[in-house]
Amino acid sequence: MKRKLLLLFYFLFSFFVSAQDGSNDPSFNADQINLRGDGPSGTVSTTIIQPDGKLIIGGAFGSYNGTARSNIARLNADGSLDNEFNPGTGANSSIQTLALQPDGKLIIGGLFTSFNGTARNYIARLNVDGSLDTGFNPGMGANNDVRTISLQSDGKIIIGGNFNSYNGTLINRIARLNADGSLDAGFNLGSGVIGGVFTTNIQPDGKIIIGGAIISFNGTVRNNIARLNPDGSLDTNFNPGTGANSTITTIALQSDGKLIIGGIFTSYNGTARNHIARLN
Repeated sequence: MKRKLLLLFYFLFSFFVSAQDGSNDPSFNADQINLRGDGPSGTVSTTIIQPDGKLIIGGAFGSYNGTARSNIARLNADGSLDNEFNPGTGANSSIQTLALQPDGKLIIGGLFTSFNGTARNYIARLNVDGSLDTGFNPGMGANNDVRTISLQSDGKIIIGGNFNSYNGTLINRIARLNADGSLDAGFNLGSGVIGGVFTTNIQPDGKIIIGGAIISFNGTVRNNIARLNPDGSLDTNFNPGTGANSTITTIALQSDGKLIIGGIFTSYNGTARNHIARLN
């Protein structure tokens, strides 16, 4: 009996591993109807999975499986287009980042200046059905692209990119918004970032990690990575030394607080690290 149980265990283990071997899943968006399982017509730059298993994609495309979808679409779990998510004419230029709120609303950032015919400069929020949420009003919005969005536990929103103003207020490359899309004046960045912010992550203690093509923060040299206190000031306890020698494009936070960074860099604080590193 013991031998049979062991054989069963090995069989199930082998099956589980083989089911996750990295090969293409032909059941996802299969060519079944009129040979229109051709996916997006252009580049997908960002994705997010809803709790119900549906997948939202953003990027620079004009259709999905032959149906017009301008730069954003929602897919069912099998990869087919979810027609219940209807963005109308969508974004008029590419979407680079997505953030899903607990209530199912979706914040989008990118290079667009309108959504479904309504002016929205580089940032907007959508309702669950894909329509524009007019309760989120950024005013004039950012004056250049929004590359990253992170959500705080209190509902406030961290955005980063290449902008240097938000709704007419000077603010360099990073900002915090209230839940209604207005600028949070209590987030005091000083002179902000010289460079560009392409990725953000928020620690459980509320501190904010920023990465990108960064030269300095509020006058202090920080090569491509920095950590901010919850009030927007530089956290000097996070000392990257000479930092990364080129752009950081993504940051992931481990459960133990360590950081995984990825990007174009080939060294970190003088130590060779080709495009990926882990930080204490």
